Amino acid sequence: MKTKIIKTGNSLFIRIPKVLLEQLELTDEVEIEVVKDRLVIRSKKHVRQGWEAAFRKMAENKDDLLLDKDELFNLSSWDAKEWEW
Repeated sequence: MKTKIIKTGNSLFIRIPKVLLEQLELTDEVEIEVVKDRLVIRSKKHVRQGWEAAFRKMAENKDDLLLDKDELFNLSSWDAKEWEW
């Protein structure tokens, strides 16, 4: 599929056909980068995407317990005297 680069003011735009946007499920915010000689456009990554499901699975597997809970109460003398909470 071919498209044109359009100049508006000082900016250039690439018109992307709606059918491609729908096929890729691109919304109003994307990430864009140059990889070698290609322009790559992809859906914006959500930093915490999938965390809820991962935490749920951890809880089901009883893999969500603190590993250092005993250490929380074994403070060093520096922790007890010098550290300001």
